[in-house]
Amino acid sequence: MSDSSSMQEDAKSKGILWAFGVISGIALLILVILAQWWGAEPEDFNVMEEAVARKESSGFDSMPVGFVYTNTLAHIAEVLMYKPGGYISNDVAPPGILIDNIKNWEHGALIMLRDGSTALRNHFSRDQSQSAEDADLAKAEPYFYYERNSWALPSTESEYLKGIEALHRYMSRLQDPDAQKPAQFYSRADNLWQYIEIVIKRLGGLSTRLSASTDRFAGAAHGAPTDPVNLNKPTLGQTPWMEIDDVFYEARGACWALMHILIAVKHDFADILLDKRAMNTVDIIIHSLENALTPTLSPMILNGNGFGMTANYSLAMANYIARANAASLDLRDIMNRG
Repeated sequence: MSDSSSMQEDAKSKGILWAFGVISGIALLILVILAQWWGAEPEDFNVMEEAVARKESSGFDSMPVGFVYTNTLAHIAEVLMYKPGGYISNDVAPPGILIDNIKNWEHGALIMLRDGSTALRNHFSRDQSQSAEDADLAKAEPYFYYERNSWALPSTESEYLKGIEALHRYMSRLQDPDAQKPAQFYSRADNLWQYIEIVIKRLGGLSTRLSASTDRFAGAAHGAPTDPVNLNKPTLGQTPWMEIDDVFYEARGACWALMHILIAVKHDFADILLDKRAMNTVDIIIHSLENALTPTLSPMILNGNGFGMTANYSLAMANYIARANAASLDLRDIMNRG
């Protein structure tokens, strides 16, 4: 009897272990599938289609200057909130906490969203430096600057959603000329010039950090200390191997958001761009950003030497961003001319 009971207990224990193993395997498989789904980069959206859809749902027939630009900012924020898995940068549980690349992508897109909302508040919506700022935009901008990884109350999502709502209120007043305080949008060359100044710095910084993926592009660190002229100048060190993909995906997110913003700029600043013959320059920037968003064929970011056995993804992307930056410099100069 004792042998029979012992065998039954052993069989029961093995059955429990086997069931636990199966359940663990299924759970792990589900986490892997969710991680792949949630970690995928969002697709591009049609700026004009989204603006038309917003116009039709607003109850107004007009789509005034500035409507497309503002709606694009709001929709970028909505994509961050409602893409598969939602906003992931503040997740504290798997699989979100384990997904790294999409968090950096969100960071890059968020930086461009913040720059765009700041330009809207401080430049595009103001006639001159001494004019009063728009009340809704004064609320929207700070919401988007709330810390990006807060999961406690208030959560990052709740603050960003308030920013989206404030942008929508501004858009409604922009559409309604009979509003008590109609919104304004000034598509002038000097306003656009000030925004492009920020874009130039963002793209220049991203290009430099991506180029530092190899020691050859890390600011000639080996020779700098022996040069007395450059002795006190800081040099850019090589991007650590464990951070290379972080910079790469941050740049991907920034290019994605900026590309859509500039498509909106093409629409709302069309008159001034055509007058200054700068439309082709904007197209060059947009096309370079589109090339930077070419899907990667490798499951991981490879950064061999510039002419090594494996392609250097960071250097390839740095090249496209540098082209966009050069065209942005041209656009700034064109907008600055009388």
